[in-house]
Amino acid sequence: MSRKPDLIVLHEHPEWQKPLFAALDRRGVSFEPFDVTRTAFSNIDPLRARVYFNQASPSAYVRGNTRAVPLALAFMRTLERLGAKVLNGADVFALELSKSAQATLLQTLGIDTPFSITFNDVGALRHYRDRIRWPALLKPDQGGSGARIHVVDSLEHIEHIFKADPSIWLPDNLFLLQELLPHDPERGIVRLEFLGGELLYAMRVKTHGRFNLCPSPVCNPDEGQGECALPADHQVAAPPVEFFPFPEVPIEAVETAKTIVRAAKLDVGGIEYLETEDGRRVFYDINANSNLRPSVAAASGFDPFERVVDFLIRQIRQINA
Repeated sequence: MSRKPDLIVLHEHPEWQKPLFAALDRRGVSFEPFDVTRTAFSNIDPLRARVYFNQASPSAYVRGNTRAVPLALAFMRTLERLGAKVLNGADVFALELSKSAQATLLQTLGIDTPFSITFNDVGALRHYRDRIRWPALLKPDQGGSGARIHVVDSLEHIEHIFKADPSIWLPDNLFLLQELLPHDPERGIVRLEFLGGELLYAMRVKTHGRFNLCPSPVCNPDEGQGECALPADHQVAAPPVEFFPFPEVPIEAVETAKTIVRAAKLDVGGIEYLETEDGRRVFYDINANSNLRPSVAAASGFDPFERVVDFLIRQIRQINA
């Protein structure tokens, strides 16, 4: 029988994992990848490891891997019931899969977040007609890579979108109509990457009107368009997304993000906010799948994947102590 590894990494996108796997190899960590795209598990399978690291992504469906998401969630729930330590486990992943749950969490924490309406029928939005400010942002509950996001200016516009392409409901059949927040395009949005509850680094992201803000160089390479860019019609002519180190991130913003990380029980991940033209600091996205940006971390003098491996080694040692 083969020796059990110390760590198993659940993933769906092998290209995203290459830097992490290379860092684990360099450090001599005994690990196995577990591709959740086409697999199976039973209720009597023994644990292969005591520590698992979830790197599955809600955006799997845009790469033809729709069934990876429910499999990953079910597998993590099984692992946790069997006593495994699952980093960014089932509850965290379920939160990442639901923008509506994120919006409610932020609201209950008393953190400024966009007003959001969750719906599964366009006609039901008419109940909130008096509270909607146009233009607004239409986005899927299960987000990822900017897919299915539209700026809309009326209920009729939304009706047209769903009538023109009913498949837009898939895979989750749930959407949000969210407050659109005007902000300085030169300042962009801010993404804070956290590891083990502490800030790893911060960056400013100039979106140029795009919605696919995946920080992985596979998606948004420094030199231009990446493999998972999904520009909407009005975004085709936009310049590529730009990522810049943001070492002067306000302490208050970091402390607010830490509150979110604790409440979400996030082991590794990114928190996003923006600063509106009228002075609000609005938090709006919680990312458990953190595709780190090596060029941004390098500006602070470190390899982010080495830091992740340090964290994983500590988790393995704690569970084996």
